[in-house]
Amino acid sequence: MIDPASGIDDTLDVLVEDAQILHVDKPAQGSGFRVQGRKNKKPVEDDPAVPKVDRVIDATGKIVVPGLIDMHVHLREPGREDEETIASGTAAAARGGFTSICCMPNTEPVNDTASVTEYILEQAQKVGRVHVFPIGCISKGQQGQELAEMGELVAAGCVGLSDDGKPVMNADLMRRAMEYATMFDVPLLPHCEDLHLSAGGVMHEGRVSTELGLKGIPSVAEAAMVGRDILLSEYTGARLHICHVSTAESIRLIREAKGRGMRVSGEATPHHLILPDEAVRGFHTNTKMNPPLRAVEDVAALREALIDGTIEVIATDHAPHARAEKEMEFDYAPFGIVGLETALGLILSEFYHTGLLTLAMIVERMAAAPARILKLKHKGTLAPGADADITIVDPDHEWVAEEQALQSKSKNTPFIGWKLKGRAAMTIVAGQVVWEAT
Repeated sequence: MIDPASGIDDTLDVLVEDAQILHVDKPAQGSGFRVQGRKNKKPVEDDPAVPKVDRVIDATGKIVVPGLIDMHVHLREPGREDEETIASGTAAAARGGFTSICCMPNTEPVNDTASVTEYILEQAQKVGRVHVFPIGCISKGQQGQELAEMGELVAAGCVGLSDDGKPVMNADLMRRAMEYATMFDVPLLPHCEDLHLSAGGVMHEGRVSTELGLKGIPSVAEAAMVGRDILLSEYTGARLHICHVSTAESIRLIREAKGRGMRVSGEATPHHLILPDEAVRGFHTNTKMNPPLRAVEDVAALREALIDGTIEVIATDHAPHARAEKEMEFDYAPFGIVGLETALGLILSEFYHTGLLTLAMIVERMAAAPARILKLKHKGTLAPGADADITIVDPDHEWVAEEQALQSKSKNTPFIGWKLKGRAAMTIVAGQVVWEAT
């Protein structure tokens, strides 16, 4: 069992009752758990110190960790159910080992009113496999002109505010948003991009874009807005979480801000941590995302920042698109890839099995830190009293990412065919098994 939030890295038994972690302790001596309601089981000694249970899950050879949390997911419902639904997106999350996901507001209609937030939560309650926490809009209609009713959104259940997919270009509006966000004690999660600098770009601006003849998005388009928002956060005291960080310059700014004691955090996606802009050479639209895949030097800086803790969170930016949309020419295809089902395997393969990150560091970045940043009470830990959201990880299982196995309605990922090592063997949400690998 590995639980960084509790400082636990040991061989332990975890007792779950209903939807809560009831007890964590060394394995019981002798008879172990007494199993009720199961036939053909040898009777055990009636020892009151040994708890009676209805089911025993044998996790020998595997790692039991707090349920993984993805802070950055696009579920598309309402409005684009052809790409993803809450049912299919949460099924994909469960297969990937995530017990909680945060859905970004760029649906149709966008989540800028309590009614949309309530719809998402009601649907998640009806058909969701995992917990769904909505992120509300910063501005009405994501237009960047007028603040959304932020208090109403938070009261309805939003755990953060973002116009993700669109940056807030108006600095004064962003300042006001930060001032209001401090009143409701929620973080802002901006998409940092200067549209004047990135206009028309489809990939990273550099040698590869020049050789391919594609319009580039310079790294400064991201870093300029990261710098602006850090300064505004310092001025207002707001909590700031930078979405999908991709450039060395952004990392330098975040590192400096954290060094000054600011409440700034950042996330990185598996694709930005692994793939450089060289991957675009085949013009495959599943290598088109925003921010774009960056230069080798940016990837190296991002990996270093993840290792040293400057980047606190690994998030997928799961962005489903219909096949017909992604089969357009590179210039016209939409940005984004799906990532819920490959994230854990990619991180274990690229960071754990290469010795760059320990399992505890991975769990910190995929469970404990997201829970802490979003203030998700009783999540991100397996301490007694916490929610019974548990991921059982098989770190050594080798598998191939196959399109037909994806639970997501969309299949737009560059990782199809990749051989990975490590996966979620079981996902438990509120004490119920919602995914079990075969």
